[in-house]
Amino acid sequence: MQGKIAVVAGLSLVLAACATSPGLEPAPEASVAVPRSWVADPPPVTLDTAQYWTLLGDPLVAELVRLAIVENRDVAVAAARLAQARAGVRQARAAYLPRLDGNAGVQRDFGDFADDDFGFSLGADAQWEIDLFGRIGYNVAISRAELAAAGYALADVQRLIVGQVAQTAVSARGVAVRLEIARETLAIQDDNLQIAVWRRDAGLVSSLDVEQARAQRAQTAAIIPALEAELATTSYALSTLIGEPPGRVLALFEAETSTIPVPPAAVGFAPPAAVLRQRPDVRQAEAALIADGARIGLARTQLLPLVQLTGSIGTGSIGFDGLFDTITGGLFAGISQLIFDGGRTRAQIDAAEAAALASLANWERAILFALEDVESAAVDLRAARARVALFAVALEAAENAAILARSQYETGLIDFETLLLAENQLLSARNSLASSAVERAAAFVRLTQALGGGWQGALDDMDEGNPR
Repeated sequence: MQGKIAVVAGLSLVLAACATSPGLEPAPEASVAVPRSWVADPPPVTLDTAQYWTLLGDPLVAELVRLAIVENRDVAVAAARLAQARAGVRQARAAYLPRLDGNAGVQRDFGDFADDDFGFSLGADAQWEIDLFGRIGYNVAISRAELAAAGYALADVQRLIVGQVAQTAVSARGVAVRLEIARETLAIQDDNLQIAVWRRDAGLVSSLDVEQARAQRAQTAAIIPALEAELATTSYALSTLIGEPPGRVLALFEAETSTIPVPPAAVGFAPPAAVLRQRPDVRQAEAALIADGARIGLARTQLLPLVQLTGSIGTGSIGFDGLFDTITGGLFAGISQLIFDGGRTRAQIDAAEAAALASLANWERAILFALEDVESAAVDLRAARARVALFAVALEAAENAAILARSQYETGLIDFETLLLAENQLLSARNSLASSAVERAAAFVRLTQALGGGWQGALDDMDEGNPR
């Protein structure tokens, strides 16, 4: 804990040194030990993850992501908050300049002895705080850090929304493929039922084969409505993500033969420290720490003198002609110093230091989560690729077994139960391969998302309040 307090105190001193001309200073080093390399040991291939969804080679996925970036309501909320933070910077910087208020008046008396002429007056008041001890500077530093945090928040929302859209679209592709598998399997099972009926009518088999064929067909047919409902709800979720009512997206998935996107064969990525600088959630937590560090300095300025200059100028006359004949004005320089407030200011300083410690812990937590996110996604991608390869072998064997079983049943060499087993193994192998292909594409999305992909712009530009 002492080390963390020292870190926060050091951050406050850094900001104090630049309080009169503040900039967005870097946060101190976290106590989290960032590894130099990844456990996943990626290949020496670096992909451009800014638009990683295009690497899946699916035009529909790319179109849905494009619409989400433009139309998603969460992105719109984050963009509005960024505009609000940018206005806050302008407001804080305006305190460096004096404030000037003008006033004017017209007066006329009424009564038996009143003067019938109008009285006119013009004046102006000015007020200027001299930022000798950095109170305004700290406010500007806080607002600039909040602007950076809002920019990183927008980047992170877009990163998460892009990943959610891509994964949901891949999932919808997988459901559509499994729906096609179920329909194709149902057609084959219709043929099997017909063959069983023919063989029963010819006296070659009993009604047992027919009933088994009917049961198998009914079970497969029951899967189809469930998959249709799943495809519909997944498509409706995509519609919400891209900011439109349900319906059109479902029609797009139903209008074409679905294939599950295949990610690049190799995905390499930068060292951990470089990845952390590309993670907007980590940068947002860092900016929040900088803002809270500046708030410590702002709270401490209440213990220091406050110097203000005030002035006024004005004129007045009866009648408009002599309005500028007599001009009066004054200038006053004042200084105020806190003497006693019952410990209120000290409590505010302690609260600011505690808030900065919380921000430091949150920043370190974001770093740890980002490292875990990358490593876990890399493991998932490697496992999904292995599963796809193994299920491809299983599917080839199951297809051969089903062909042999069907021909042998037609010639009476095997019973229907053996054919039933072969058909069920084929259906399971096809569904398993489709599911593992979805897992592979989804793991690729999670990995590139974990690497900071999905945000189009330069994060460093947000330090100056100009996110692109």
